[in-house]
Amino acid sequence: MTDFTMKTDAEGIATITWDVDGKSMNVMSIDGLEELDALTDQALADDAVKGIIITSGKEGSFAGGMDLNLLAKMKEDAGDDPAKGLFEGTMRMHKLLRKIERAGMDPKTNKGGKPVAAVVPGTAAGIGLELPLATHRIFAANNPRARIGLPEIQVGIFPGAGGTTRLVRMLGAMAASPLLLEGKMMAPDAAKKAGVIHEVSDDPMADARGWVLSAKDADMLKPWDAKGYKMPGGAPYHPAGFMTFVGAAAMVNGKTKGAYPAPKALLSAVYEGALVDFDTALKIEARWFTSILLNPSSSAMIRSLFLNKEALEKGAVRPEGVPDQRVRKLGVLGAGMMGAGIALVSAQAGIEVVLIDRDQEAADKGKAYSESFMDKGIARKKATPEKKEQLLSLITATPDLDALKGCDLIIEAVFEDPKVKAEMTRKVEAVIPEDCIFASNTSTLPITELAKASSRQDQFIGIHFFSPVEKMLLVEIIKGDKTGDRAVAKALDYVRQIRKTPIVVNDARFFYANRCIIPYGGEANRMITEGVAPWYIDHAAQMLGFPVGPVQLGDETSVDLATKIMRATKAAMGNEYPASEADDLIVWLEVLGRLGRKTKAGYFDYDEKGKRLGYWKGIHDKYPLAEEQPELQDVQDRLMFVQVLEAVRALEEGVLMDIREGDVGAILGWGFAPWSGGPLSWLDMIGTPYAAERCDQLEAQFGERFKCPDLLREMAEKNQTFYGRFGPGDQKAA
Repeated sequence: MTDFTMKTDAEGIATITWDVDGKSMNVMSIDGLEELDALTDQALADDAVKGIIITSGKEGSFAGGMDLNLLAKMKEDAGDDPAKGLFEGTMRMHKLLRKIERAGMDPKTNKGGKPVAAVVPGTAAGIGLELPLATHRIFAANNPRARIGLPEIQVGIFPGAGGTTRLVRMLGAMAASPLLLEGKMMAPDAAKKAGVIHEVSDDPMADARGWVLSAKDADMLKPWDAKGYKMPGGAPYHPAGFMTFVGAAAMVNGKTKGAYPAPKALLSAVYEGALVDFDTALKIEARWFTSILLNPSSSAMIRSLFLNKEALEKGAVRPEGVPDQRVRKLGVLGAGMMGAGIALVSAQAGIEVVLIDRDQEAADKGKAYSESFMDKGIARKKATPEKKEQLLSLITATPDLDALKGCDLIIEAVFEDPKVKAEMTRKVEAVIPEDCIFASNTSTLPITELAKASSRQDQFIGIHFFSPVEKMLLVEIIKGDKTGDRAVAKALDYVRQIRKTPIVVNDARFFYANRCIIPYGGEANRMITEGVAPWYIDHAAQMLGFPVGPVQLGDETSVDLATKIMRATKAAMGNEYPASEADDLIVWLEVLGRLGRKTKAGYFDYDEKGKRLGYWKGIHDKYPLAEEQPELQDVQDRLMFVQVLEAVRALEEGVLMDIREGDVGAILGWGFAPWSGGPLSWLDMIGTPYAAERCDQLEAQFGERFKCPDLLREMAEKNQTFYGRFGPGDQKAA
């Protein structure tokens, strides 16, 4: 099968159709590039062809981007010189797109070319937009569900097939920055308004044909190929342009704290490319693109945020042989913040929801959360009154447990008390069908223990959402000792329905995510008691790429939650509990009533509206600032290793069953340094021998919590990597 085909009609229009066999959305491959190159040559050389239209054979989409295995193939083909292979492969793409852009024009007169239009029926991302940008006019279908943009920065690279250079020359650096540096995806109308595409049409093919047949030489000439071209907003050596680039550099470093290599490389490609002619700028873009592809951060981010995430969402860990378990009717027990959020995302997916609470007023309050959410969407023109009515009609708010009859999945989100949960489990199982799966949304309580209240333990499972439910992408599925395959399949199919990313872990206290994130805050508290400045700790974390520092996170999640978890853990572990000064700190804050943002007092001071005013200086009355602050490396290593070692222990103990889930779960669940690809990818990046050596140093200096796990020690001695030892055999990192 071929990816591209071409047909020429009686009017002399050659239509090149992109339609990759077996894919719901087109992706560019090496074979596809070669086919497009050959068809372009054929069309340009054929005197019968008056113009070209490039379109997609996929309904509702143009293309989703590059097949990332193409990048891996370019590396492999280069042998001992991967930089050469990647650069030359990138330049081959530039040559092809430049050929389409010039379309046979005379290099001196800029005349005699053939008009080339792109017809985009829907979503166009990555090279799916870079290819149309090389044509002379883009006609997008009036498809409100379509999204157009260059999202590469979100997986650790940047647009390297000319998108960076063309967009900056079309719009100017300032206007192009949201698309390039944020990976912003836009609806067709917004893309036209921004100047990214030319037309939004109810019949884009007819309009494109009309344009191709009437196009003149001036309609085909790109501004940067015309004499006297000036970059919008000014080039770097222009006063206005200079200020733009100064501001862009400040913005990038302000947002990323220097942790991400791709935005810096992108900015360099833009700045240097703006100083030279277009074709030289493409070479500069290719060099920076090659540089970022060779950066281990790029490979790790692509693997975790694209390949691994996609595999998990497609059911990589779903039990085999279990028929489809999509949810028809969901019961949610507890209409508090979590239950209300679960009801909302489920109704958004078209699932009928019964939202239960102790009385009608409490149940209605939970449903009102969805109403308020939709009202905000209507105000931002992202929803309509009709959609609001449709969504609310799917949610039945009631205190009547009999309403749960007919449910095929129950999610319990009541108070975090084993006795309360057990009582609710028994009451609900007396009402629901025999084959209904029962799930608990507990964040810390062991599922195996909670399942003991159930008469159907094989149908009992944990489905742990993160707050706020509608924003957080990860859902942690926890298998109890007796959880059966159908319960696991049900949970996975449900998570797929609500368009979130699942990870499946075995039961243990705190499961996976919380066992890693709790020590993050705990280590910060230890450092505060040692006299380390809270602002220093938070900034050190942000420089590692964490979206929120651990001190600020403590205020956001609340101090009383931390003390509650501490006391429950201490009760469960008894004499084995590793008590520390960090416990005394949070108990002291609790006694003072400084519980965080919700009380407008915590590690921070707040104004009456809840806005942070700065770190609370009173904390130093009890824990004075040290005259000499520690080295940044020590602070950062403590914050990283205290989490990473828990991930290794989770793998060692069998809580983690797939290292892909360990990395994807860490990034999506609590924002673990996305540039690293996740905790296990980070260990591969720094090398297991160094990691083990650093563990020994940290243990000697700071305590037993940094003791090197046996698994890591063994791997260090053998110089193994986690993905080399535990990664899927057929997986390739770009």
